[in-house]
Amino acid sequence: MIDTTRFGCTQLALAALALSGSAAFAETKATDCPVSEFTMALRYQQQSVEVRALQLQAYNIATLKLDAAVAAASDPSKLAIVTDVDETVIDNSALLARDLANCHTYDGWDTWLPWERDGTPTLIPGAKQFLEHADSLGVVIRYVSDRSDEQKAHTLETLQALGLPQVSAQSVLLLGPPKVERRAIVAADHQIVMLLGDTLHDFDARFRKTPVSEQRASVDTESGKWGVEWIVFPNAGYGTWSKEPLKAWDAKPVIEKW
Repeated sequence: MIDTTRFGCTQLALAALALSGSAAFAETKATDCPVSEFTMALRYQQQSVEVRALQLQAYNIATLKLDAAVAAASDPSKLAIVTDVDETVIDNSALLARDLANCHTYDGWDTWLPWERDGTPTLIPGAKQFLEHADSLGVVIRYVSDRSDEQKAHTLETLQALGLPQVSAQSVLLLGPPKVERRAIVAADHQIVMLLGDTLHDFDARFRKTPVSEQRASVDTESGKWGVEWIVFPNAGYGTWSKEPLKAWDAKPVIEKW
């Protein structure tokens, strides 16, 4: 509140102008930078310890389930795991944060190709340990990602620089055929015992380019596979959910202080 006993008319007018100008600036900034709506979700993805705990939890579960599958197999070399790459094995949130800071809508993916070539992603917690464990058990690893096949050499260099096992031109299957077809290539020679990913079409074609309501129904239909054959990772940075409207309580707001 402005103390009118200390300000004359001119000062009050200037103060009012400053306040209205600040409000107008804030409104203009919000209008000019719609991507700012992603800030809290991206902060949660990149900075929250809860996401780190969920990632470690997912890999702990994956390790237990893989050990059980290997113990039951007569020949572990015939088993395979198929893992997504981005936001499952490696963390690309630095790119998204850079674009958000520049008010660039990052889910248009027009800055992704330079990131594939020159970016420096980090490992998702637990990823390297789990993949090295799978490798030590003799299980085949296939990396199935929608990164650019034309830039495959750069993705191979990135994964190799991070010290991940079984990285080769044959083991890394990039964008071309849909993921369901690339998984079928793996299944032709091996028994896929586990799928890992952060988006649902990493698991089944029913989740690809379908409404969120249909995806939700399919998730419920396959409830027995989550945490058993299908290991899903949190990704609050981007996804098909990002354009869905929020469901609000329709009661009149009541403000009460604790």
